[in-house]
Amino acid sequence: MGIFSNKQETSTDISGIKLPEHIGIIMDGNGRWAKKRGLPRTAGHKAGAETFRRISRYCSDIGIKYLTLYAFSTENWSRPVEEVNTLMRYFKDYLEEALRDFADDTISIRFLGDISRFSPELQELMIKNETLSKAHDGMVLNLAMNYGGRDELVHAVREISAKVKSGELSCSDISEQLISEHLYTKGQPDPDLIIRPSGEHRTSNFLLWQSAYSEYYIDDVLWPDYTAEHLNKALLEYSKRNRRFGGV
Repeated sequence: MGIFSNKQETSTDISGIKLPEHIGIIMDGNGRWAKKRGLPRTAGHKAGAETFRRISRYCSDIGIKYLTLYAFSTENWSRPVEEVNTLMRYFKDYLEEALRDFADDTISIRFLGDISRFSPELQELMIKNETLSKAHDGMVLNLAMNYGGRDELVHAVREISAKVKSGELSCSDISEQLISEHLYTKGQPDPDLIIRPSGEHRTSNFLLWQSAYSEYYIDDVLWPDYTAEHLNKALLEYSKRNRRFGGV
């Protein structure tokens, strides 16, 4: 089966509920999942990669329009070299599979973050995936790779500053909307719901600007064990919340 072809059955009924337009997921817990089983951390990342495939497809199947997955942060480079190299191999495998499967799929893939630090081979695969899937009209799958919320804001400030210096913009032009237009997610709605498996209560530098009014849902399950059923429970909880955006 292709990377986006597995059908998932659940018992939690989400029919008729209002779905979020944009979901962000902090994929967390691979290392702890492996440690609990006496396995190397790399085994956790392999299992997490399979969960990533399943959840991405499920979100597309149920009609989510934007899905942003935190795949590799700017801080993750400090992990042991063997672990980082293993992650790079999994990224490469996924991107090669995606190239084969995107021809018959509607998902459009985008990368959030500074991809220049990745190997030329990975950068080429990223660009090919974005280019070949650009015209697809289904779910937009954002992969945050070498991404950090603070780094993203620095990147936006530098771009805006350069335009002010060149005379293209004036200081009075700077607004919240202008900043949003210089983020990696430009043109996309802010996330309605951010899910963090693994039970940790941190944003971990993920979509800092965009998540100002996002609803958060924390789940104790570790990412490799995360299922469509867990996602459905998060969606049901989200549907019950009253989003006031600072109003009454």
